[in-house]
This record gives sequence, C-alpha cells and structure tokens, in this order.
Amino acid sequence: MAKLLLVEDHEEIWDFLSRRLKRRGFDVVLAFDGRQGVDMARGERPDVILLDMNLPVIDGWTAARELKAGEETAGIPIIALTAHAMSGDREKTLQAGCDDYHPKPIDFSRLLTQIDTAMQRRPEAAAGAGE
Repeated sequence: MAKLLLVEDHEEIWDFLSRRLKRRGFDVVLAFDGRQGVDMARGERPDVILLDMNLPVIDGWTAARELKAGEETAGIPIIALTAHAMSGDREKTLQAGCDDYHPKPIDFSRLLTQIDTAMQRRPEAAAGAGE
C-alpha cells in the first residue's frame, strides 16, 4: 500500500482528501503545518507528499526546499496543492522543488493520475522495474 503524506491546514480539505484517498487504498498520514510536514516526511518516508503551499509555521515553498535539500527526503515526489493559479505560480512551485502542481479546487481524478505518475518516477520504482 502506497503511503501519502498530506500536509494541509484546512480541515475541510484534509478530511475530504484523506477519506477519498484511503478509500482508494492509500495509507494517508497527515501534517497540519509546514514544519510538521518536513518532520513527518523524515520519519514516515512517504511515497508521495501532497503539500499545500499556504501553511502556518513554515510555508510550502520553504518546506519543499528543505525536503529536496535533505538526503533522506530528496527523492520523495512532492505535488504542490495551491489556490495560487496565476501565471507563473506553477513555475514558482517547481523552482521550490515540487515535482508537480495541482491548483485548487481539487480535481480528484486528475490528482490520482498525478500521484500515480509521481510514484512511477520515484528512484526506487525505477530501480525495482528491472527486477
């Protein structure tokens, strides 16, 4: 079962997403601010991180940079979840270290496709493909 770390501070969103993702067979762990998200990523080693960009304590851009700078978390794909959908916002999230971008409101079927793509791109998935 793939493990997802959902870093989201709005209860309606994390409740909705975590319930739907669990019904799809994912193991979902939650963090409610950027610092907790970075710490949980280090401890939980999720397969994919769903990262809100507007978070308390440290924002998603800072969290993404920290995760990509850390040896133990650099290979974990990060999908930015953000209400920032203006021109240039996607590029800004990618420059911060996110691997993909999903504007809010959440399109659940599109998000599932992005999660699947992110898991296939993981270094461990590529290494295991030849076995």
